[in-house]
Amino acid sequence: MSLRIVVGTQWGDEGKGRVTDILAASADIVARFCGGDNAGHTVVTDKGIIKLHLVPVGIAHEHVTSYISRGVVVNPSVLLDEMESHRESGYEVNPTRLKISSRAHMVTPAHIALDAAQEQARGSKAIGTTLRGIGPAFVDRTSRKGLTIGILASPRKTEEALESHLIEKNEELRLKYGAPELDVASIVADYLSFSPRIAPFLVDDSDFIADVLAQKRTILAEGTQGMMLDLDHGSCPFVTSANTTAPAALVSLGLGPKEVESVIGVAKSFTSRVGEGPFPTELSGALALRLRGTGRNQWDEFGVTTGRARRVGWLDLEILRYAARVNGLDYLALTKLDILSGLEEIPVCVAYEINGEQIRGVPSEPLLLYQCKPVYKVLPGWSTDITGVRKPSDLPQNARRYVEFVEDQTKIPVMLATVGPHREQNVWFING
Repeated sequence: MSLRIVVGTQWGDEGKGRVTDILAASADIVARFCGGDNAGHTVVTDKGIIKLHLVPVGIAHEHVTSYISRGVVVNPSVLLDEMESHRESGYEVNPTRLKISSRAHMVTPAHIALDAAQEQARGSKAIGTTLRGIGPAFVDRTSRKGLTIGILASPRKTEEALESHLIEKNEELRLKYGAPELDVASIVADYLSFSPRIAPFLVDDSDFIADVLAQKRTILAEGTQGMMLDLDHGSCPFVTSANTTAPAALVSLGLGPKEVESVIGVAKSFTSRVGEGPFPTELSGALALRLRGTGRNQWDEFGVTTGRARRVGWLDLEILRYAARVNGLDYLALTKLDILSGLEEIPVCVAYEINGEQIRGVPSEPLLLYQCKPVYKVLPGWSTDITGVRKPSDLPQNARRYVEFVEDQTKIPVMLATVGPHREQNVWFING
């Protein structure tokens, strides 16, 4: 068996879904290992555009089994709606093609209500969550009070556990936040209706992974969000509630490090982020609009899940070097290289300054990022449209130099660069 892990190296939205889709062609299983439906991938397939929030990208490949691991928190209602949407788009979604760890924790309406109440209570210090209940669900998991999706296999357990959960959360909503209570009976009825629709997809993950090992099948671990949103290694408190780095894939899948063949870090050729928090290379005005787009194009910089306009800035190599170390990257995949076409000059952040003193590395105190001023190396741009390029030798000289500069600065080889939204719009530097 071999395991390849795909992770984001920035603040998410790097194009991990696109890269995972490309690499899935040579995988047996695509396993989602972290996050919840607060993340999203947009991928162009032969059947058109597919947007994914919980279902792994493998669903777009007929030979691949998609697996939602125990590291993911699952909103059953969102999952069922997404499954139906994919079926309507022509993808086969059945218990053979999609499997869900029975140990994955659930997101409930109570978690969503608490998420909203907590953000409102923070006022001007709001984190900027997606309000999908992800944080409260992970809190319950950590405090050993969460509900695993495996209870849906038993209507009796579902009714008992969910009723107790909702009564407790209603008390917290009322007493701590002054928020309205939830209708317990209605929610329990909804979850009882989910039970027969989800139960056939549930698997014991230990047995499932043991079979994968015995059959020597290949797994592609699909990450969500990015390095700088990691609970432990990101720009806290403006992070997600999960670990998004490569080691989290091993924990979520129940595998040891000897199974890892390679770790591929996905980086946008510039930088973007959604939500609050520090962003040293952030741009505004005409340049920001140039990188972000206006939202009229499907591929402009707007969140798949939230629809929020992404903040954008130049490529930050300090963050990329940090991500390379923490994730143990073997390769980089650069996305949206084509967006830089037409720029006369392209600044790249190579170091930071704090109070006039140059430092190297991401500060150990994340909030110091607010004080970091980027030190730029300005590279020459290129005017040629590269969306039709497929070979490195056909790229404009300055585009090749841009890729080489990233490699030299990070000491990580670039496997591929994407030059457009479609599956075939890739320039391979190393065969995948």
